[in-house]
Amino acid sequence: MMIEIVRSKIHRVKITGAELNYIGSITIDEELLDAAQMIVGEKVQIVNLQNGERFETYTIAGKRGAGEITLNGPAARKVQVGDTIIIIAYALASIEEARNFKPTILFPNEETNRLN
Repeated sequence: MMIEIVRSKIHRVKITGAELNYIGSITIDEELLDAAQMIVGEKVQIVNLQNGERFETYTIAGKRGAGEITLNGPAARKVQVGDTIIIIAYALASIEEARNFKPTILFPNEETNRLN
């Protein structure tokens, strides 16, 4: 039996942009993607702390070190610039694998979205 577990999480980053006229996705500073061990095109869940929205999209890389967190396409309607979100990636694992797995959890600077 396989279960879904948290694989990695970027905890409490601020939305820096919302671009409605875009195909769709979340643009994340490439430095954060690498540190969270997330890859471009990976499905992620977004949790908005300001309005309680939870939705899924996929990642694209933003400029390294810029602190960019931009929601693109229809997801842009679910956030406002300045909202704080959590970005979560999941993985399938056996129960035995899950018991021993340690997720990667980042706590970037909440004002700059950069690693301290």
